[in-house]
Amino acid sequence: MSNKIGRPLKWESPDIMQIEIDKYFEETPQSRWTITGLAMALDTDRQTLINYSEREEFFDTIRRAKIKIENAYEMDLRERGHIGNIFALKNFGWKDKTEVDATINQGKLTSLLDQFNDTDEEA
Repeated sequence: MSNKIGRPLKWESPDIMQIEIDKYFEETPQSRWTITGLAMALDTDRQTLINYSEREEFFDTIRRAKIKIENAYEMDLRERGHIGNIFALKNFGWKDKTEVDATINQGKLTSLLDQFNDTDEEA
């Protein structure tokens, strides 16, 4: 007999969760789709959705819902250019800057400095 600790799962299966997710998308205008809106429709919170997405059996169900919401932000940004959509998309991992990773090999730097000093002394 195993003693399970913690609350029982709110959704017994991804299929049951998907029914509620589909209901949210059907009843909510696309311009109003948000992660927190989805969480509220599921009578939960954003962190609980994150926790469920870490469970292998729920990962794809939540990933598809998040992609649908992300696409709505992207389409709205493309059509209307709302700055708030940029912020939302950044929360989906988008970036609007280029990052450069510059590393210096300590040995090469020392060698270059030595060469510079050698030519300086010769002059």
